[in-house]
Amino acid sequence: MVKQLEWRRGRGRGPRAAAAVLAGLALLAACGGGADGDDRPAAPPTATGTLEQLATRARCEPNLQTDAEEIRQANCTTGDGRYVLATFATDRGQREWINEANDYGGSYLVGRRWVAVGDAKVVAALRGRLGGTVETASPHHSGSSGNGGSEGGHSGHHGS
Repeated sequence: MVKQLEWRRGRGRGPRAAAAVLAGLALLAACGGGADGDDRPAAPPTATGTLEQLATRARCEPNLQTDAEEIRQANCTTGDGRYVLATFATDRGQREWINEANDYGGSYLVGRRWVAVGDAKVVAALRGRLGGTVETASPHHSGSSGNGGSEGGHSGHHGS
Protein backbone atom coordinates (compact mmCIF):
# COMPACT_ATOMS: atom_id res chain seq x y z
CA MET A 1 0.00 0.00 0.00
CA VAL A 2 2.82 2.41 0.85
CA LYS A 3 4.47 1.78 -2.51
CA GLN A 4 1.17 2.47 -4.24
CA LEU A 5 0.73 5.85 -2.42
CA GLU A 6 4.29 6.86 -3.16
CA TRP A 7 3.78 5.96 -6.80
CA ARG A 8 0.60 8.08 -6.96
CA ARG A 9 2.32 11.01 -5.27
CA GLY A 10 5.21 10.68 -7.67
CA ARG A 11 2.85 10.77 -10.64
CA GLY A 12 1.68 14.24 -9.62
CA ARG A 13 5.10 15.71 -10.24
CA GLY A 14 5.06 15.06 -13.96
CA PRO A 15 3.76 17.16 -16.88
CA ARG A 16 0.28 17.49 -15.38
CA ALA A 17 1.64 19.05 -12.20
CA ALA A 18 3.76 21.47 -14.20
CA ALA A 19 0.72 22.43 -16.28
CA ALA A 20 -1.30 23.01 -13.10
CA VAL A 21 1.43 25.22 -11.65
CA LEU A 22 1.68 27.22 -14.88
CA ALA A 23 -2.12 27.62 -15.00
CA GLY A 24 -2.06 28.87 -11.41
CA LEU A 25 0.69 31.37 -12.20
CA ALA A 26 -1.23 32.58 -15.24
CA LEU A 27 -4.32 33.06 -13.09
CA LEU A 28 -2.33 35.03 -10.52
CA ALA A 29 -0.90 37.23 -13.25
CA ALA A 30 -4.35 37.86 -14.71
CA CYS A 31 -5.73 38.75 -11.28
CA GLY A 32 -2.80 41.02 -10.52
CA GLY A 33 -1.11 38.68 -8.05
CA GLY A 34 -1.21 41.35 -5.34
CA ALA A 35 -0.48 44.21 -7.70
CA ASP A 36 -2.63 46.56 -9.72
CA GLY A 37 -1.53 44.87 -12.94
CA ASP A 38 0.83 47.66 -13.96
CA ASP A 39 3.84 46.83 -11.76
CA ARG A 40 2.59 49.03 -8.91
CA PRO A 41 2.02 47.44 -5.52
CA ALA A 42 -1.59 46.91 -4.50
CA ALA A 43 -3.29 49.78 -2.69
CA PRO A 44 -3.51 49.55 1.08
CA PRO A 45 -6.86 49.04 2.81
CA THR A 46 -9.09 52.08 2.37
CA ALA A 47 -8.36 54.73 4.99
CA THR A 48 -11.01 56.12 7.31
CA GLY A 49 -11.08 59.07 9.67
CA THR A 50 -11.47 62.80 9.90
CA LEU A 51 -10.23 65.19 7.25
CA GLU A 52 -7.14 65.88 9.39
CA GLN A 53 -6.43 62.16 9.90
CA LEU A 54 -6.75 61.47 6.18
CA ALA A 55 -4.56 64.47 5.35
CA THR A 56 -1.87 63.24 7.73
CA ARG A 57 -1.92 59.81 6.11
CA ALA A 58 -1.74 61.47 2.67
CA ARG A 59 1.24 63.59 3.87
CA CYS A 60 -0.65 66.84 3.38
CA GLU A 61 -1.09 69.88 5.57
CA PRO A 62 -4.71 70.73 4.74
CA ASN A 63 -5.74 74.30 3.89
CA LEU A 64 -9.34 74.17 5.10
CA GLN A 65 -11.78 75.80 2.66
CA THR A 66 -15.16 74.52 3.86
CA ASP A 67 -16.00 73.56 7.43
CA ALA A 68 -19.70 72.71 7.52
CA GLU A 69 -21.66 70.00 9.25
CA GLU A 70 -22.29 68.04 6.04
CA ILE A 71 -18.91 68.58 4.30
CA ARG A 72 -15.37 69.52 5.21
CA GLN A 73 -13.10 70.38 2.29
CA ALA A 74 -9.44 71.34 2.11
CA ASN A 75 -6.85 72.08 -0.54
CA CYS A 76 -3.68 70.02 -0.32
CA THR A 77 -0.30 70.31 -1.99
CA THR A 78 2.30 67.55 -1.82
CA GLY A 79 5.29 66.52 -3.89
CA ASP A 80 2.83 64.64 -6.10
CA GLY A 81 0.80 67.76 -6.90
CA ARG A 82 -2.31 69.64 -5.82
CA TYR A 83 -5.66 68.11 -4.94
CA VAL A 84 -8.84 68.67 -2.97
CA LEU A 85 -9.66 66.42 -0.03
CA ALA A 86 -13.26 66.34 1.21
CA THR A 87 -15.03 64.42 3.96
CA PHE A 88 -18.79 63.97 4.28
CA ALA A 89 -21.23 63.45 7.14
CA THR A 90 -23.29 60.91 5.15
CA ASP A 91 -22.84 58.43 2.33
CA ARG A 92 -25.71 60.10 0.47
CA GLY A 93 -24.05 63.52 0.73
CA GLN A 94 -20.84 62.06 -0.65
CA ARG A 95 -22.58 60.40 -3.62
CA GLU A 96 -24.53 63.57 -4.46
CA TRP A 97 -21.30 65.60 -4.36
CA ILE A 98 -19.51 63.09 -6.63
CA ASN A 99 -22.43 63.00 -9.06
CA GLU A 100 -22.39 66.79 -9.39
CA ALA A 101 -18.59 66.95 -9.59
CA ASN A 102 -18.54 64.30 -12.35
CA ASP A 103 -20.01 66.92 -14.71
CA TYR A 104 -16.63 68.67 -14.60
CA GLY A 105 -14.57 65.56 -15.33
CA GLY A 106 -11.40 64.57 -13.54
CA SER A 107 -10.09 61.77 -11.38
CA TYR A 108 -11.54 60.94 -7.99
CA LEU A 109 -10.15 58.74 -5.25
CA VAL A 110 -13.16 57.55 -3.28
CA GLY A 111 -13.23 56.09 0.21
CA ARG A 112 -15.89 55.71 2.88
CA ARG A 113 -17.27 59.25 3.27
CA TRP A 114 -14.23 60.94 1.71
CA VAL A 115 -13.01 61.94 -1.75
CA ALA A 116 -9.71 63.24 -3.10
CA VAL A 117 -9.88 65.06 -6.44
CA GLY A 118 -6.91 65.88 -8.66
CA ASP A 119 -4.99 64.94 -11.77
CA ALA A 120 -4.84 61.23 -12.55
CA LYS A 121 -1.15 61.11 -11.54
CA VAL A 122 -1.87 62.71 -8.16
CA VAL A 123 -4.86 60.45 -7.52
CA ALA A 124 -2.76 57.36 -8.34
CA ALA A 125 -0.07 58.46 -5.87
CA LEU A 126 -2.68 59.14 -3.18
CA ARG A 127 -4.21 55.71 -3.69
CA GLY A 128 -0.89 54.22 -2.60
CA ARG A 129 -1.30 55.98 0.77
CA LEU A 130 -5.08 56.09 1.28
CA GLY A 131 -6.39 53.08 -0.59
CA GLY A 132 -9.83 53.65 -2.06
CA THR A 133 -11.31 53.34 -5.51
CA VAL A 134 -10.42 55.50 -8.50
CA GLU A 135 -13.31 56.97 -10.49
CA THR A 136 -12.70 58.93 -13.67
CA ALA A 137 -15.25 61.22 -15.27
CA SER A 138 -15.25 62.91 -18.66
CA PRO A 139 -16.38 66.52 -18.68
CA HIS A 140 -19.84 67.12 -20.10
CA HIS A 141 -20.10 69.97 -22.58
CA SER A 142 -23.08 72.16 -23.17
CA GLY A 143 -23.23 74.43 -26.16
CA SER A 144 -19.94 74.59 -28.04
CA SER A 145 -17.99 71.35 -28.22
CA GLY A 146 -14.71 73.18 -28.60
CA ASN A 147 -14.52 72.80 -32.38
CA GLY A 148 -16.18 75.99 -33.53
CA GLY A 149 -19.60 75.00 -32.20
CA SER A 150 -20.23 72.38 -34.87
CA GLU A 151 -22.05 69.39 -33.50
CA GLY A 152 -23.17 67.94 -36.81
CA GLY A 153 -22.01 64.46 -35.86
CA HIS A 154 -24.41 64.23 -32.89
CA SER A 155 -27.84 62.76 -33.34
CA GLY A 156 -30.76 65.11 -32.86
CA HIS A 157 -28.99 68.08 -34.44
CA HIS A 158 -30.10 69.03 -37.91
CA GLY A 159 -28.62 71.65 -40.19
CA SER A 160 -30.97 74.24 -41.72
